[in-house]
Amino acid sequence: MRSARTKAEYDAFLAVCPSRQLLSRISDKWVTLVLAALGSGPGCDGEPRPMRYSELARLLVGVSQKMLTQTLRSLERDGLVTRTATPTVPVTVSYELTDLGFSLHRLMRALKVWAEDNMDDVFAHRTTYDARSAG
Repeated sequence: MRSARTKAEYDAFLAVCPSRQLLSRISDKWVTLVLAALGSGPGCDGEPRPMRYSELARLLVGVSQKMLTQTLRSLERDGLVTRTATPTVPVTVSYELTDLGFSLHRLMRALKVWAEDNMDDVFAHRTTYDARSAG
């Protein structure tokens, strides 16, 4: 639970609030998808589990190696994921949600599902809006 002091210091509606940096980071497309994907890939029951870098790369179609690496590093820096390197040939690297990351994972999964469930309605509204605007 946040203290009264914290509530006053971290009001994202204020221009100087540092939480805006965090909101900016987690609203990034790849951050959202990585957090939604971690531990919940195909065939997974939805419970978070460690995922190998290569597994994430296959799941997130279209992400470049550079972008996935940058995204995972930023998530590790923010304490949302942990990185584990196992000394095999080649080295096996896996990522796992921290408790903090898991609390955000649930929200990101819900956002992903909402977008998938409502895309047809959004397309219909866009078509209606565009037809009104063109006339």
